[in-house]
Amino acid sequence: MNDTPDNESSKDAPEPVKRTTPPEPTPKTSSNTASGTSSGSATGNTFESTGGQMAAVPQDSKNLAVLNWVGTIFLGFLPGLILYLVQKEDDYVQDQSKEALNWSITLLFGYCIAFFLSFLVIGLFLFPILGLVHLIFCILGIVGTQKGETFRVPYAIRLIK
Repeated sequence: MNDTPDNESSKDAPEPVKRTTPPEPTPKTSSNTASGTSSGSATGNTFESTGGQMAAVPQDSKNLAVLNWVGTIFLGFLPGLILYLVQKEDDYVQDQSKEALNWSITLLFGYCIAFFLSFLVIGLFLFPILGLVHLIFCILGIVGTQKGETFRVPYAIRLIK
């Protein structure tokens, strides 16, 4: 006979591996810190207008918003201003043109400060840094608007609401 109890023999046997499926990821939402009127979703195809309802962003709106950010890289505030004045009926394009315009104004302030600080030699280092930050934020705007998300530049002064 075996002198060991049954529970000790089960210790020696390896336990079966339990496989579980990973939990479903929850979509992240980014909120508008400037006016609280719109927010994007990580799903990339929704835009919350002032009515609080999630609506799909049409492809034409995404394309205009992408062109807005691409134009902002090369032309500064002009694409944002033109789309802000022309596209009054499209909430998504209007929102992104305001954001690009606010960023362009913030960048203009930064260049003015760098100009005055260039007399102290500090500003000479700020010009390439501002150019690089401008390029990075515009590329982030392009990527965000391609997905239909509401993009917010983190350090932009929100003069146009």
